[in-house]
Amino acid sequence: MKPDRAGSKTKPNRLVNETSTYLLQHAYNPVDWYAWGAEALLKARKEDKPILLSIGYAACHWCHVMEHESFEDEATAKLMNENFVNIKVDREERTDLDEIYMKAVQMMTGHGGWPMTVFLTPELKPFFGGTYFPPQDRHGLPGFKKLLMGLTQAWKEQRDEIAKSSDELTGHMRLMDEITKPDVEPELDASLLELGTDKLSRIFDHIWGGFGNAPKFPHTFSLNLAMRYAAPSSKGRAARKEECEEIFNTSLNKMAYGGIHDQIGGGFARYSVDRQWLVPHFEKMLYDNALLCKTYLEGFLLTKRTYWADVARGILDFVLRELTTEDGGFYSSLDADSEGEEGKFYVWEPSEVKAVLGSDAEWFNEVFGVTEQGNFEHGKSIFHLIKSPEELTQKYNMSHEDFWTKVRGCSQKLLQERSRRIRPGRDEKVLTSWNSLMITAFIEGYRVLKEPKYLEAAMRATEFIFNNLVKDGRLLRTWGQGKAKLNGYLDDYSYFVQTLLDLAEVDTNPKWIEEAERLTNILLEQFWDTKDGGLFYTSADHEELVTRPKSHYDGAIPSGSSVAVFGLLRLAKITGKKQYEERAVELLKLYSPFMTRVPDQFSNFLCAIEFYLAKETEVACLFKSDSKTDAEPLLFNLFAHYLPNKVVLCSNEANSSNGPLLEGRHTLDGKPTAYICSNYTCDAPVNDIKKLNDRLEALASSPS
Repeated sequence: MKPDRAGSKTKPNRLVNETSTYLLQHAYNPVDWYAWGAEALLKARKEDKPILLSIGYAACHWCHVMEHESFEDEATAKLMNENFVNIKVDREERTDLDEIYMKAVQMMTGHGGWPMTVFLTPELKPFFGGTYFPPQDRHGLPGFKKLLMGLTQAWKEQRDEIAKSSDELTGHMRLMDEITKPDVEPELDASLLELGTDKLSRIFDHIWGGFGNAPKFPHTFSLNLAMRYAAPSSKGRAARKEECEEIFNTSLNKMAYGGIHDQIGGGFARYSVDRQWLVPHFEKMLYDNALLCKTYLEGFLLTKRTYWADVARGILDFVLRELTTEDGGFYSSLDADSEGEEGKFYVWEPSEVKAVLGSDAEWFNEVFGVTEQGNFEHGKSIFHLIKSPEELTQKYNMSHEDFWTKVRGCSQKLLQERSRRIRPGRDEKVLTSWNSLMITAFIEGYRVLKEPKYLEAAMRATEFIFNNLVKDGRLLRTWGQGKAKLNGYLDDYSYFVQTLLDLAEVDTNPKWIEEAERLTNILLEQFWDTKDGGLFYTSADHEELVTRPKSHYDGAIPSGSSVAVFGLLRLAKITGKKQYEERAVELLKLYSPFMTRVPDQFSNFLCAIEFYLAKETEVACLFKSDSKTDAEPLLFNLFAHYLPNKVVLCSNEANSSNGPLLEGRHTLDGKPTAYICSNYTCDAPVNDIKKLNDRLEALASSPS
């Protein structure tokens, strides 16, 4: 809720009873807002009024701009209230509605984004839409009031045309959600990876990293694919491996040096508005940071570049400090704006740095590109490394250790000073899917960085989901203001299954595998398309909408379908149940034609193909007890190598009969023991750390 509004004389609208931070931001608008639900939809049908559907999210800068310009304006609100049923939707809560109506806007305008503004018939069929509309005509866009008056008149005078166009548009939307099995069953082989990585190399920015031009997004899935292909254990061609090495090396370095990376506070902004990653759109999203953290950690394992490990550590510590609830869940995002200005919280002038750092200010300003002219609005500067750390240590004749000790000391002082500024708003809803991504990142942080506090954070967040976002054995989508609601979507299920399987790699509790299998069975029962194959985005008992979307391609987060493939393949190996692998292969074959045409949109599917085709490496870890102290030397060694396709299961001896990976296996001499099987051949069990390391090093360093 906005504090300045809550204390005013403005009467709240219905959104005051919602739990979403974004909806609460609009609770004191003069617009007669409804949340999406039966009351609003019935009113539209009963009064034969069009629906004005406004979709956004709490950290969205232009959503705030449109609110201030239009939704807080009494004259605009009067037009809206008299002529429309006005529905406000948080896209992160109702991803299904966002997915459905974003297709409509893209078909009508050729582009999409937020805020999204869509006009619907009472039957929920779209007939006009766009994104941001200014209060008056500007930059080729109609003024919002002018648009409202025009659509009101059209609704009265051109109903037949509206009905026809909305029917046609809805028909096209339904076709876009359909995907049929190829006429000829495709082969799942390495040629898919060749074609996919070839197309990635063509759109790769060789100078600044990443893909394409501005605005530039991290595209972690494509970087993950490049790492998998470039790994010594991969069977890829040598020339293509070199290209893939350049893709992930340049991209991870340039992003980490840039302003998109919060150099003093850790974490990353959502995207860069320029090609060189300098000026970000300052909102910080939980999912971006989860995905980037895991990618940087895997990059560290592959290259041993310690700078990337430090970048990942900065992300994890930022999330612990600024995005963690009292009960261990993770909040969704930080706003781009504070005090009504985008980025104000994050930018500096040289004099401000000097007031904090004194004699170190000149050095710090030079290292991080702070100048009198600035690189942002109003002469302000965004911190960014002007050169690589290696070049900077050479320039200042400093050792690597001394350089980073000085950087960290200065950064800590600046961070402390920055914490006194007015902070950006925080979206305090907790989403099952995004929390799952973050838990996986914390698990990776624990086993790669050897930091027990990160596993503790992962465990707390997992229990938060079980305690707050499970009802009658089913997952819920969102939690806020102490309440959970909405059926879980496909990504809630597929991401959380992955998280549980990740936990089973570092913890001996059999609950993780049991719950992963139970939720996978619900996923297949509720989301599988029994007619055409594939997975719907919404469950079978979800409310009926104008179309039932499917989760095809990667967006800012990986498609729920591609993540489901990983979960199904891993479960098949752990449980020995072939039906899970069969479903995974069905999905891979269904989507394989798209993987080579638009690999940047199907990179996580291509990663799943690589996982499916790779040599099988399965590791069973047996412990005498559940003690982490006893287990960690073996666990940390097990995860010290880049082996992205291994499947690991931990257990104490009391549960060693659970599944084929554990059956008949015991510790040697009561010590933590690893059983490694690769390419259908099992080694002798090992409880010696050096021997374990040698075996894993051999697996990681050459293709079979």
